[in-house]
Order: sequence, then C-alpha cells, then structure tokens
Amino acid sequence: MSSFSSLLGKTIRGMNTSSSTRERTPADRLNRLRFALEMMPRDKAYQLDHAVVRADVLRELYDSFWGPFAHYFLPPNVPQMPPSALLSQVQQLVPPVTEPTQPASGRSCARILAKGECCYRCKDCAIDDNFVLCSRCFHATDHTGHTVTFYLVQQPGECCHCGDPEMWRIPLACRFHPVEAPQTHPRGLGARALDPWQTKQAARTHLPLDLRDCMSRTIAYAMDFVLDTLDFSPDEALLPESETDLRLQPTADPVLKDLFMILVWNDEKHSFDEILSIVMDATSCSRDDAVRMTNAIEEQGRDVVLTYRDTEKLLEVAHLISNLDIGVTVRRAYDTFREEMASVIIEWLLDLMSCRVVHDAMLLRELVAAELLQPRKKDSSSLAVNTEASKVYAEIQNPARVDWFFLYHTRLWKRPRLNLKQMYAAILAISHDHKLNLANHFASVYHRLIDSYLLTDREAETSIKFFALQVFTVPSIAAHCVRQHKIITRILEMITAFFTNQITNQRILYPPQHHIGVDVESMPFKSKRFMPIFSDLRYICSSEPVQRLIVRSPSFIQQFGRVCQLFMGINANKRAVADHVEYETDAWISVFNVTLSLSRVVRVYGEAYSRATPSELAGAILAVTHQILLVCTMTEPRLEQDKYDSIQYHTVPFGGASYTIVDFSVLSGWVSFHHALHWLLAELFKHTDLLTTEKLAEIGASSLREVIRRQASEKAFLAVIDFPLRVIAMIAQIRNGLWVRNGFAIRGQLLHYRELMLRELCYDQDLFILQTAFVILDSDVVFVSMMDRFELREWFSGATAHPVYEGPTLLAMVEEFLYVVIVCVSETASASKLPMAACVRREVVHALAAGPCSFTDLCKRVAERMVEDVCFERVLLEVANFKSPDGPSDSGMYELKDEAFDEVNPFYYHYIRNKREEVEGILKARLRKKTGEADPVIVPKPIRIESGPFVTLPWVMTSEVLVQVIFYSIHNVLVLTESLGSVPPSADAILDQALFLVMFGLVQHPEGFAPFVASRSFEGGVTVWHVLAALARTSLFKSHKTRLNWCLDRCGDTLPPEVRQARIEASEAEARDTNDAEAAKKRAAHARQEAIMKQFAAQHQTLLEQLEDEEDMDDDGDQATEKPESYGTCIVCQEDLDNSRAFAALGFLQPSKFVRRALDNTHNFHHSASSFTTGHSSDRHGLKGQPFPPVEPFTGSEPPLSFNAFPTAQTKFGMHASECGHMMHLECFTVYTMSIRQRHRSQAQRNHPENIQRKEFICPLCKSLGNVILPVHVPEAQLGPEQGFSEWIRSMGIDLLRAPPERLLDQLQYKTGSGEFVFWAAQDTAYQVLTKHDVEDANPMHRMLDTLMHTARSVSAQSRHLRDRIEPEVGERGAGMYIPEDLCAYTLACMEIAQRGSTTGTPITELSEASTRLLRGLVASLTKLATFHFKDRADGGRPVIRQAIMKRLLPEWRREPALHLPFLLRDPVTVLFETAAVAPEILRYVIVMLYYASVARTALRLVSHLGKPSHQDITVNGDVDYNSLFGDIRIFVSSVARHSPTLDHTAQMVMNSLGPDAFNRFIFSHTLPFLRRAAMLMKAILPSALRPVTSPNANEYSQLLETLSIPALSQLAGQEALQNVLAGWCAHYGFVYSPSPLDFTIALEFPGAYNLITLPPALDTLFVQEKTMICPRCKTVPSDVAVCLICGTICCFQSHCCRDADARDKGECNMHTRDCAGVVGLYFLVKRCALLYLYANNGSFSHAPYLDVHGEIDFAMRRGRRQYLHPTRMDEIRRVWLNHGIPTFVARKLDSMIDSGGWETF
Repeated sequence: MSSFSSLLGKTIRGMNTSSSTRERTPADRLNRLRFALEMMPRDKAYQLDHAVVRADVLRELYDSFWGPFAHYFLPPNVPQMPPSALLSQVQQLVPPVTEPTQPASGRSCARILAKGECCYRCKDCAIDDNFVLCSRCFHATDHTGHTVTFYLVQQPGECCHCGDPEMWRIPLACRFHPVEAPQTHPRGLGARALDPWQTKQAARTHLPLDLRDCMSRTIAYAMDFVLDTLDFSPDEALLPESETDLRLQPTADPVLKDLFMILVWNDEKHSFDEILSIVMDATSCSRDDAVRMTNAIEEQGRDVVLTYRDTEKLLEVAHLISNLDIGVTVRRAYDTFREEMASVIIEWLLDLMSCRVVHDAMLLRELVAAELLQPRKKDSSSLAVNTEASKVYAEIQNPARVDWFFLYHTRLWKRPRLNLKQMYAAILAISHDHKLNLANHFASVYHRLIDSYLLTDREAETSIKFFALQVFTVPSIAAHCVRQHKIITRILEMITAFFTNQITNQRILYPPQHHIGVDVESMPFKSKRFMPIFSDLRYICSSEPVQRLIVRSPSFIQQFGRVCQLFMGINANKRAVADHVEYETDAWISVFNVTLSLSRVVRVYGEAYSRATPSELAGAILAVTHQILLVCTMTEPRLEQDKYDSIQYHTVPFGGASYTIVDFSVLSGWVSFHHALHWLLAELFKHTDLLTTEKLAEIGASSLREVIRRQASEKAFLAVIDFPLRVIAMIAQIRNGLWVRNGFAIRGQLLHYRELMLRELCYDQDLFILQTAFVILDSDVVFVSMMDRFELREWFSGATAHPVYEGPTLLAMVEEFLYVVIVCVSETASASKLPMAACVRREVVHALAAGPCSFTDLCKRVAERMVEDVCFERVLLEVANFKSPDGPSDSGMYELKDEAFDEVNPFYYHYIRNKREEVEGILKARLRKKTGEADPVIVPKPIRIESGPFVTLPWVMTSEVLVQVIFYSIHNVLVLTESLGSVPPSADAILDQALFLVMFGLVQHPEGFAPFVASRSFEGGVTVWHVLAALARTSLFKSHKTRLNWCLDRCGDTLPPEVRQARIEASEAEARDTNDAEAAKKRAAHARQEAIMKQFAAQHQTLLEQLEDEEDMDDDGDQATEKPESYGTCIVCQEDLDNSRAFAALGFLQPSKFVRRALDNTHNFHHSASSFTTGHSSDRHGLKGQPFPPVEPFTGSEPPLSFNAFPTAQTKFGMHASECGHMMHLECFTVYTMSIRQRHRSQAQRNHPENIQRKEFICPLCKSLGNVILPVHVPEAQLGPEQGFSEWIRSMGIDLLRAPPERLLDQLQYKTGSGEFVFWAAQDTAYQVLTKHDVEDANPMHRMLDTLMHTARSVSAQSRHLRDRIEPEVGERGAGMYIPEDLCAYTLACMEIAQRGSTTGTPITELSEASTRLLRGLVASLTKLATFHFKDRADGGRPVIRQAIMKRLLPEWRREPALHLPFLLRDPVTVLFETAAVAPEILRYVIVMLYYASVARTALRLVSHLGKPSHQDITVNGDVDYNSLFGDIRIFVSSVARHSPTLDHTAQMVMNSLGPDAFNRFIFSHTLPFLRRAAMLMKAILPSALRPVTSPNANEYSQLLETLSIPALSQLAGQEALQNVLAGWCAHYGFVYSPSPLDFTIALEFPGAYNLITLPPALDTLFVQEKTMICPRCKTVPSDVAVCLICGTICCFQSHCCRDADARDKGECNMHTRDCAGVVGLYFLVKRCALLYLYANNGSFSHAPYLDVHGEIDFAMRRGRRQYLHPTRMDEIRRVWLNHGIPTFVARKLDSMIDSGGWETF
C-alpha cells in the first residue's frame, strides 16, 4: 500500500466530486456509469490493458457510488481517490482520527481469512472441525490443555467463527466478541427483512438520502452488469473446432466485431516454467511479456495471450496450446473485455464489504448483502437471449441475484471465484439472519451446483460447491435446509441419478428413475468428485436438530435405504479355480472409494437413532431388514441377475441333529465385499440401551427376537446374515491362498476391507451382524451356518481331510473359523454400547500393549473416528506415560502404564496372530516378574452385559454345537500329530484358541460349564476333558501344559474318574523323571569341571614354554630392527600408515564469513562482558530445562516476534580448514580421485556431491567433503634452556644486533610496513605450482601443500571485494589472502568459538586429536612455504625469518621501513602462527608478549569506543573482583593511552563514567579468547611447555595464565622488560593515531557465544506475525517465507519475483547466501516446516527444530498440530553451523541419493 501514499492528495483528471460539474441526481450518475461501462470496450479499441481498465472501472464506480459525498468515506487528508486504489487500502493507509468501535455484543468476529493466513481449531471447544478462530481471537481465549491444531488457509473465503455461540461446545469468553442471548424474534427471510437502513444499531451512521440512493443503485447496477456479462459466458472451457463454431458462440457484442482473443487458463498440472515456455513458443512474444502473462495466469486464473483478427491463425495457435493439455478458450474481444470489467467489479464489491462509512464498519457489508439478495432486473436484454434463464425461473420462484451468481460460478475463473466466496463468507458472518437467508438461496440451487461441480466445472478446487461446508455444518441452518428444502432428499436423489448414470446434456436427471442399476465401469465411479457430496450429506446428518428430524420421519431411513440398495453386492467376485484371471480390472478401487464415503454416512445415520424412541428404533430396524430381504431374495432387482441366484435352503445333519440353513458355497458362488444395508442395520442394533426388556415392553414386545419376527422369520433372518457371513468366509479363504488365481485385485480388496480406515465401518459391522444373530436365532443354527459357509462341517464331525482344503490350508481355515467364534462370544463393545471414552481407552490400551510407539504410529492402529474424538488425547494420557524426546533425532513415545496391562486381552479381535503372540509374551513376562511363576497363565476375563438384548450372549458358551467344535479342534490336532509324528502347521494356534474357549467358558460359567461339557461325549464316550488330559500327556505340546492343568484343576469333581487317575499317575511319573534329571545334571556338571581343569593345566604349561623361548630370543636379539611408528591404517588399502610410505590426512578448506566483529553499540559490550563470567550458554530461547512440550501461559494477546539476529555486515572473511580424521597414502589418494572422475563420467546426469573442478572429493569412509590433503607427522619442537623472560628479551636483542643484514629478507616482506611475509600470500607469484608431469616426481610434502595452495589461491582470487587488506601494487608479490591470518588464525578462531558456552572442559582438554593434527598440518604447511625461498640453506632460512619476527615484536626496530606500522594493529594470533612455523622453541615467550599486546589492543579500542558522547553516561556493575588479575586498571589504561592526547583525555572520562570493575569485565571478556587460542596452539605445537594447573578451583582465565606461564597484569609492575616493550608499542600507536584516528582503528572480535537467530518457542508465531516478515528485495510478504537462520533476513523461497535472471535464474536464497555467509546458507522454510542447507549451488533439506506436542516431526505441517521449538535439535543445528559442517552435511545427503540438481533455483 505504500505505492498509494505518493498519490494521496493529487487531483485525478476528470474526477471531481463537486456537484457543480456532475449530474445532480443519483439516476443521472447511474446513467453515466451505465454509459461508461457499456462503451468502455469500444473506447479502448478492445485493447485489454488490465491496469488501465481496472483504473477506469474503479473511477467510474466510485464516482457513481458516492457522488458528492466522498468525505463520508475518505480520510480528511485524502481529498480524492488515487487511481487504481481500492477504498479499503486508502482507509488503512491513513487511519481515521477516531478508531472504529468494536463489534457489538452478539456479533461474530466476521474476519475473512486471507490465503496463507493462520487459523486455529480447538477440538475441545468447537462442535465441528470446520469451525475456526483467527489468530487474534485464539490468543484472546484460553485453550490451556485443549487439543489445538492450526493450519494455513489454502483459499480465501473462510472466516473466523468467534462470537457465534452455535459453533462452540463451551463459551469462548473472547473479550473482543462477547456473546449475547439469542434473538427470540428473528428478522425472517428475504432482502427486505435485512434492509440495513431499518436495523437499529448504536454505531449506525446516519447518511443523506441521496447518498443512500447512490450507494444502493450503484451496487445493484454493478451486480446486474456482471450477471449480464456472464449470461453470454460458456459453462465449459471448450475450444471451437472450426471458424464456424467460433462465430456461433453467444456474444453480447452488438456489432459482432471480428476481433478474437486466446485465453490460457490456470491449472495445477503445469509448472510456471512450462507455461512460460509454451506461451513464448505459441505467441512468439518476448520473455518479459511471457513472464507477465504467466504471472497473470497463475494469480488471476487466466489471461489473454494473443489478440488476432485472423481466425484461422488464431485457432491454429489455440489448438497448439490445447494439445499440450492446457485449458484454452477463444472468445470475441468484446466479451472478454466485459468479463475483465466484471472481474474488477467483483473485486470492488468485495472491497466495499471491508470498508467503513465514517465509523460504521458494517453498513456497506449489509448493503451489499441486501442488494445481493434482491431479485435481478428482468428487463435486461441478456435475459431474453439466455436459454438457461427459462429453466432457472421454472425451478426458482423470483430468483435473487445471489442465485444467479451461484449458478454462474462455473463461468468465472480463479480470482473472481475466490472473491465471490469471500463475499459470501462475509455475509454469513454479519448475523444469523443473513446466514439463514444466504443458506436458503444456496440450498434452492444446490442440486444445480452439484451438476456443475460433477460434470462441467473446469476448476473444481474453487467450486462454489465447497461453500456448503460453511452452510451445512451450522446445526440450525442444516435443520432449516432439511425442513424447507428437503436437502437430504435432494442429495440422495442426486447420488442415485449420478451413479446410475442418468445424465443428459451435462445435467443430472432430477428426480431420477429408481429402477436403473449401477455400472462400476461407468464414468461416475471413476470420478473422484463424488466424495464431497457424501461429505455434505454427512455434515448435514451430523447435527443434532437434523438427527432428530431423521428419527421422527420414517421416510428418511427409507430413502437412505434405497440409496444403499444401489451398492448392495456390487463388484462381486468369484473364485478362479482352473485358470488365472487374465485381465484384472481396477474398478474395485473406485467401488471402495464409494464404499468408504457411503459407510461414513451410514455411521452418521445410525448414530442419529441414539435420539430415537424404542418404537422409532424398532421401526427403523424392521424397515432396513425388509429392504435387505427385498434385495437378497431378488424381489428388488438390485443384485446382478447373471451372478446372484435367489436364496435356497438345505437341511444338513450335525451332531445328531438336523438344521435348515441357507445353501451357498463361497468356493463356487459370487461374493461381494459391499453390503451397505447390513452396515446400516448393524449401526441400528448398537443402540442396545433402547432395546432393553423394559423399553421393548412399551411397544408390545418381550425381546429383540420378537421384534424381528414381525418382519422376518428365522429362515428369512438367516438369509439376512448370510451375506456378511459369506464375506467373512471369503476373507478366510483369500488369506489362506484359495483365491490366488484371482490375482492382485482380490488381495487388494481384502487389504482395503480390513484396513484401519474401513475396518470399523465394514468388517467390524459384518462381525457384529453375525454376533447379533446369536441373540435373535438359535445359537446352534448360527454355528452350523458358519461351519457350512467355511466348508468345515465335516472337520468338526471328525474328518481330518477335505476335498478342497489341502494340508496346512485346512488347519489355517479352522484357525480362521475359531477366530470368528471367539469374537462372537467374547467381544462386547457394540453389544454393551460402550461409551466413546471406554472404547477409546480399550483401543489405546491394546495398541500400546505390544510396546511403546509414537503418536503417529498409535493413530495408525486406532480407528479414525476414535482418533478424531475429543476425548482421545485425554484418555491417552490416562493410560500411557509420555516420554519426551531428548536427543536430536528422538521422537516422543507413549508407553502403557503398568496398571493398564491388566486390561489387555491377548485375544482382542483386532489382533492378528503374530500380534497376539507378541502381546501374550509381554503379558507373561510381566506376570512372571510379578508372581515368580515360571510359566504363568493368562486367565480370560468374563463378559458382563447388564441390560439389553445381548444379556443372553454369554449363554452361547453352553451350545452343544460349540462344545463339539471345541472337542474336534483338539481331537483332530492330536490325531494329525500322531499320524505325522510332528506338530502340523497352525496346530498350536488352534489349540490356543480352543483352550481360550474352554477357559472363557469356565470363568464365564464357573458352576455350569464344566458339568455341561462333561455331559457331552464324542467318539465313543470321549469328552473334552479326556482330550485335554491326553493333550497334557503329549510331549510335543508342553507349552500348553500350564493352561491345561489350570482347566483341569478348575473342573474339580466333574472330571471323569479315569481322567483324574491318569493325572495322578502322570504327576508321579513326572516327579521321578525330575529326580533322575537332577542327578544326571550333577554328573554332567562334575565331568565338565574336570575337563576344564585339564585344559587349564595344558595352557599353563604352553605359556611357560613360550616365555622361555622369548628369553632366549632376547639374549640373541641384539640384531633385531625396530618397527617404524604407526599412525593407524589407510582407509583405502587398510595397510599401516608409517614413515615408509607418504600419507596425508583428508581436509577441507572453505571460504567463511563466520567470525564476527565487535558491534559498535553499548549493548554488545555489556553482553560481551558477561559472556564468560556468567556461564553464558547457547540457550537463547529459554527452553532448556523445561518439559516438552512447554506450557504456554495465557496472555490474552498475540505473541511478538523478534529474531535477535547478528548483522552480517559485522563479519570477517577468511578460510576455514577442517579434517574428518581419516588418512590415506598418497598413492591411494591418486587412485581414489581417479575413481571419482570415472563416476562423474559414468553418471553424467547426476548431481554429484563433490565438484571435481574445485578438486573436491568425498571421504570414502565417513563421506565428509574434502579438497586438500594435509601433512600428519610433524615432530614436536624441542624446548630450549629455561630462561627468565627479561633474560630472553635481552638475549634476543643482542642476537638481532649481532646478526648481519639479510638483503633477501627485505624483498620477502610487505612494503606496507606490517612486517608480514609475501611468501605466505595465497596468490604469491613466486610459488611453484606443480604440473601434471611434476606430481609424480615431486616431494610428498610439496604435493600436499599444492592442494592447499590451489584451493587458497582460488578462494583468494574470488574474494578480493570481501577483504579489508590493502593489496600490493601490480607486479609486486604478496597478492591475495595472508595464509597465517586468513587461514591459520581464522581456523583456530573458529575452533575456539565453537567451544564457547561449553561447560564440559577447557579448550585444552576439549581439543580433539583431529584438531591437533590439523593445527600441526597447517603450521607444517607454513614452514614448507617459508623454506621454499631458502632451499640453498641447511636451516631453511628459519633463523632469518625468526629475526624478522623478533624485530616486529621489539619496538626499538619500528623505524625500519618494513616495520613502520604500529604492531598493535596486527592480529596477535597471526604472529603466533608465524612464530610456530619458524621458531616454535620461542613460542612460550612470544605468547607472553602477545598476551600483553592483546590487553593493550583491547584497552585502546574500548577507550576509543566508550569515549563517544552517547556512551559516557553508561554504567555497568561488575559482579566479580578482578583485582587479582588486573590490579589497578586505571594505571594500566592511563599508561597505554598517555601517548596520544586524545586517547589520554578519553580514557579519563571512560574510567570515571564506567568505573574499574566494568572496565575489568570488558578486558576479561575480550582477552580470554586469545588465551584460549594460545593454549590450543601450544598444545598442538609445544605441549611440553604447558604447565600443570595448581589451582583447579580458580577461574578459567587464571588457569590459562598459569598454564601458559604468563604473569598477570596485576604483576606488571615487576616486569620491567614487559613494561618497556608495552610502552614502545603504545607510543608507536599513539604517534600515528592522533593525526588520523579513523585510519588506525583496532578491530576486535565479538567475544560472546555465537548463536543463530532466535526462533519463537511456538511455530505458529511466525504465521501470526507473517505480515511483519517483508522480503527486502521485492518489498512484499513472500508467499513462501524462508528465514535465514544466520542473519534473520526474509527471503522468497522459489518465487519468481526475486529470481536473478542474469545469474542462471538463481533463487533469492542462493543470492542472499552469497551476501550473508559466503558459500553456505541455512534457512528455515516456514510453511514447509523444514530446513534448507545450501553450499555452492548444492543443497539439501532437513527436519526443522520444531516438534509437535507429541514430540514428532510434522514436515510441511500435514498433521496441523501446534509445534514447539526443541532445544536439543536447535543445538544440533547450531553445532553443524559452528563447526562449518554445512558442506559435509549437504555432501552426505547428496551422496545417499540420486539427485538431479536444481538447487541454485532456491
């Protein structure tokens, strides 16, 4: 909006609001508007310039809208509207003097959520997931402990529902939207009832009548103009085939001008670049024009790409684009121009709804709503030629404008569609009366909207059909639509007509013909657009008022039953016996999609009857049963006649009795998975609380069986349950390979049917229908029917062979059958109608019984309905403990509480066999620990059903048929085991199930089950107890013995006498066997002990002989050679690394902008002073030590956002070196690099992790990135004789005086006077680069050095603009980076910085072996570079260079030309490396000098900075006494500053303002890094010079001084030599500082712990404050925000607005990386909730440091749960960044995949 500010106050030509130059009446102004809009296409010569057209249309609209009353709308300082501006933008840009009043009590929030805006759902508060809160309302209401999710609005049109009491379970108590009592007298339906001028509101602004008339007339005409234009627009984007078709298109052009336009439509199938290329190729336009058009296509939904008169050429281009599967239309230029004007008008109307008149923010919204609900003007010329108009008037009496807008929605494109949806949402939010009126119109045309959505809509994702979500989810609105518009009936009729393919002329026949069947291969089943239609029906039927209407009127259940009949038995399957199915159709997938949608509606329909009376429920059960019988008996021709036969019965014998059951074979008949009516009947049977004996007596029935008998006989009900029973039997056969010839399709259907999403809706329903049969029919008949369907009657009659089931298949089928029996007799969730909380608890307990799991895995094991229930997470915390994630890669885990294991049933019906065995093992282990028993018994729990029809279910256990089933299950297994001599497959599982049934019967009927079983005998008088006793005596089944004994013990006296006697004899025999076994064990143990002692004696004798041989060898072994020292093994050839063959360590050099300079602000100095003394850590987020997820305190306001980023401008450029820790021989390295090149050639299309042009490689072991090899073996320097510091200084001075002058040295030092050496420059021209021919003969050290110099030279050449160093003149040596400073000292600084904030040790103890080896290798490289210029000298020129370094250190030599710059401008650590390279033996003395140089540098810099006027009044209180370290700091500061009058005066002011304690703290924090780095370098180069610490409790500073033998500053008075040196340095600096202070400023580093930016604790804060995140390049809020974690800069991720076309279309993240951190980038992608790592045009994604409340990663926020920052994960990201590990991280990611590249576009 900033673009409008420059236009405010300017006069717009032709726009004068003065009444003297305009028409005086509203009618005149409206006529002028009408004339302007009608003539605009011709006035513009049909040239569609969007910006110009938009500006002209808006100008005319506003002029007509407010006439001479613009001052009611515009701010006082804005006399006239800027061109192209919208009123809301002007009003927001200049807010009024008086703020608008808050919404009145009882009015909802009404905030329209824009695309990408964050909104919240609270499952505990909202009655439905569709009701959301905006950010302001969410943070203004307390949701502590609630289940909250958030998501980003994908399309505009949603609104905040805060303040609407109908949407919420509990009052929200939002301070912005207080709730008032509901209206007792609604205003009614119709536009007149909603007249905004008739409403009585305190905030209503009183306007002149002329202004009211202007506003209403203009809005009405604008709407009519849009509708008149759309009258001629096509419903479908069809391309005319010929020129004739093109000219016959409907048009509003009165002159039929031959000028046409090609419009390209947006889609989701083509990328931006693809559309761009197609537009350029088809139209031959420039790239800039193509980018403009493509952006318009993406943002607006369509755009004109070509305007032409030659229709033949035009159609040719249009067909060329259409052939690429892109939507394209050709229209007359006049019609297209008017459509663009209509789009601007819609945008204008939407904008009006968010504007205010004076202070009234609702008036314009109500005015637009009132006109939208008014009828359209019937005298419009377009209505006369509109063929659809007559149909509309025939269906809708006096249709309003909104009806036409609904119907014409498909004629619009993306942007106006979304704008209209926002208008509708805004109207809904005005009041309940507006909501009711708009819903009334929507429901009246809903069936036609469904037509368009299903058949013609080109952009389904923006269809107006989805507006139903905001209408039908409101309970009162849904009930109104059902009562007044029969919306349920309409939807059911539309479903019937659609799936029976009753479609004519792109219209679904309404009402449909009900006798037509479905075809699963037809178009409706293949379309996926039908799913939202079922969702609408489900939303309507879910509301409580609608459910009451459903149960009160029998017609609803009958209508829905007829729809379910359509899908009964569809897509039936028949077992392929001889041949495999050749063609496997995928129609079953479409059918299951329909089934899933329908079954969800079935559940909602069934749940509605929880509000019914017993009479209503009984009537519904009988109605559904009747409809099932009509289908099953073929009375209604719904089943396929060529596949299904009418129900037949046959009489079968079993157990001495005869049973009449349905005659059907699953092995040879057709069976379908889909029986929606049965699922509906199962849902009705679940309302057991309405089917108790007392309530059934109210309707004259004694039991459910009697109720059913009113509609169906026993044989008829057998037919009802037979269809689910067929499915269950078919499932068992498929699982056991009997349907294998049917191919993958049948297996896929089985997996979907029992899959978690469908299992509860389908498979569980079939099982429950079968269970219900046991209380309605004779249980023996049901059991026999089940056996007959499973083809197992002969097995349970004693036969062990089967004509079809062979071998293991037979036993597997028995196992499946017993599983179904166990479910029917023991499952009680539906039979007892467990409350939802109890059902959730049971599911969660059994899901977690197998072990801990994450929340996502848990949700995969529990039904979707339960997971979405409001009680799920509350119940979860009741039964499980949450273990929050600790490590950087951990996830939150839920573990079942110990007491909850008592609720676990191993035979839970959702367990598969493997899971059951796993859970049983866990339960036994727990019991074993608890009871101490070796083999504990898990005893089943009896079922308790207190009331309802299922109270008789436990007596099924006394069925004679069931006893026979149990008997032969055990008996046949024993027979087969005896005949085979081993345990057959599935035998153990069958025995487990049979024993469970026996144990269940004993606990369910403790007194009656055992005698009942004992009274039933088979196989010549054998009972179940006999076979159990025989089983207990069988050695092959010992694992079942404890349970067998438990069963037999519980029988007591009911056991047959022979069984009791056999058990006694078996016990005595077992006792004897046990005693014999114990004696045998003792003898075997004694024999093993004797054998071990003999073996030990033999080994002892052998050892003595070997020792004697070694002594003889030592006597004669003087000639033996010493084995060379080994440094490990080569990672390539695995041979030892020693001095016999050259080897090196793998390293990596990378440019870096990591080291930070001290900021020139007081806060930085205060922060740096407390960085070390207060135990500073990296926890900037304040989350460490808190439980995860953190508890958010309720504040009532939106959280602020601050990144606390460090500015990248204050960083220092350098090179960082690192080693991975692995080594290899040079020969092996050469071979390995050749293999890398070979890989690059063989995989030319792959984006490789390394770049061979940059000499990069990947470590073959750890996959770290490398580009150099560094020397490893560097002998430790020898300490010289111990000297005092003063003596050493004196001897050095004498040596320098005696040394002869070295002319060569003058040429090797810089002419700048710094004392640096040119041979250590990265681009030194004198360095001899090895050629390919020289490599093999070169010295190994030279080969290693050459890799380092190649990389350093390359980096140096590309980074001239990043360095502050003064480059030498052209032709002089020493160009480029200075290696001791820019590589060595920089690397050491990075090592030390990475250790800051650590509390585990000191820099010396934490220095790893790889880091030590790296420092030695760098020093050795410096030494080699120095000796290149002194090859003719035996000492390599080291003494000469040492003398030059000493002259630099001693101030008396400062007059030499090479040393005229002050020494205090040099980096002390750089001088340390120079010394270590040529004179390591004097390193301990040089450290002392450089420490004091560091102190002096720090003091001088602090004085010059803190002496500025803005800092003189700052005081910092010190909390530590530093006198023991620094003594009287005033004296020291005065002595170093006295050589410059300016500094001397400033020092006095600083000391007076700050005080010594604060200055001591500054000195402490800024010099401690030097001590750390010096100690690290000393440990690597001269560890023997380090002294042990005598005071371990002292602070780190004191310990380092003692370790390095440095006298403290407080002891400086006794160090005359140091005083002289320090005075000389300071005098030199003061001399040059006074005349030009800015040229000689000392640079200090930031001494605190380095951190990335501070991310907010809650992720949604970034979305709440998204408007504050502005991209600095395009000055807009990015559609996809990428936040640089290093500096906090906002970037557009993969956006075309900020792409650099001149740099190979580099994305903004890559461009910012170049400016921020050099070659590495680290970005947080907010909307994707992911990290982006970038390195040198490569990159990789990684998980963000945010975890949801369950401790899980939510990539791209798919689950929508709120996420919180995890400190450990953030620390891991920081560690990678601190250690310069981003290149290696990227390389490892790319190495593990086949990447195609393209990272530079990010």
